[in-house]
Amino acid sequence: MDATGLVELAREALADAYVPYSGYRVGAALETADGTVYTGCNIENANYSNSLHAEEVAVAEAVKNGHAEFTRIAVTSGARDGVTPCGMCRQTLVEFCGEDLPVLCDEGDSIREYALGDLLPNAISLDTLEAAGER
Repeated sequence: MDATGLVELAREALADAYVPYSGYRVGAALETADGTVYTGCNIENANYSNSLHAEEVAVAEAVKNGHAEFTRIAVTSGARDGVTPCGMCRQTLVEFCGEDLPVLCDEGDSIREYALGDLLPNAISLDTLEAAGER
């Protein structure tokens, strides 16, 4: 699947977003190593801190189905404003992906691509914990 197709799947996931508080819909499409794609949308909660982000919903669905290796993720919002994964979602992705994971962000007329490591340099990882003697 090309980048445009992955972004389109993320856009389709927007329809399922539950956003009664912010009205800001986010969708994500996560491609696994075998080419399977899992999508997610944001699900808000009145206290906000319990809200689920589209990226983590997609990761959870993929992991639940036995996948732990990912090749790309696409993220979009209803505003097509080039939204990137937040810090928490970036850290979740680092758990399963290398710093070279392509992160495709929907800007409406174009797709901006980042490497996960550029979005979250020096992330906490298993290597970080082992180096600190915490494992």
